[in-house]
Amino acid sequence: MWPLLISSTWAPAQDPKPREINLSVSHRARSLQPGEVILVSARSDTPLERLWASAFNKDFSFYSGKDSQLWKGLVGIDLGTQPGVYRLKVAAITVNDVYVQSNYEFSVASKEFPTRRLTVDERFVNPPQEMLDRISLESRKVKDIFAHIEANRLWRGPFLLPVPGGITSSFGRKNILNGEPRSPHSGTDFRAEEGVPVRAPNYGLVALVDNLYYSGNTVVINHGQGLYSYFAHLSRSLVNTEDRIAPEDIIGYVGSTGRVTGPHLHWSMRINNTRVDPLSLVQLLSEGSTN
Repeated sequence: MWPLLISSTWAPAQDPKPREINLSVSHRARSLQPGEVILVSARSDTPLERLWASAFNKDFSFYSGKDSQLWKGLVGIDLGTQPGVYRLKVAAITVNDVYVQSNYEFSVASKEFPTRRLTVDERFVNPPQEMLDRISLESRKVKDIFAHIEANRLWRGPFLLPVPGGITSSFGRKNILNGEPRSPHSGTDFRAEEGVPVRAPNYGLVALVDNLYYSGNTVVINHGQGLYSYFAHLSRSLVNTEDRIAPEDIIGYVGSTGRVTGPHLHWSMRINNTRVDPLSLVQLLSEGSTN
């Protein structure tokens, strides 16, 4: 029998150490306060198939252009966010199906919002009993729309102002209606006469056209990836649900329907159901290219 020969220098082949993937994150914002929008950029040293981020217990979608190593996304700081240090968790999948993650911390500062006192029709402060079912149904309908996250980004480039008028009531104001505290103002009101055309601020898909109890004739535009515009108090609308909208398309006319003290346009925005100031987004995206 031949002896068994054992080599002491032999070792099984080992897989090479996987290359570490670098993911760098940065941001730009008007400020880091409640109601502000953050434009987050994430750059990888290898092409990515998908990238997303989570903060404030919500997920936010990101997009890329021709450069699949650079991704951008809009992150909203809700009106009710408390001051403090928060973590943005950025995660990605490479084209080779490798998972990579990076954590990015930022501090949210406090913001004091002014108070406004208004006198309106009492039925819009304490609605009659027969209106409560309608109000509840409309509230659920709008919440369901905001909860839908369109995977594709429909908006492109900067957001435009829907009317040329000045601001009559800013985002976040505390409301005292007929002497009673109510929810803070979650949008921006623009001074405009009855009948002034309201123009779409960006590309999107009409998600709602309806006459609602509080906001009167209302149009909601889905801009994609969880971003929505909500226009209220129109005298009438010119669009239908599922219409495709381009910047400066006329969607309706300024009016005084719903809970108002006079003609004006109310514009509010949501990012993944996060209440943000439309003017924050307008200023942020006008400062540089987002494509």
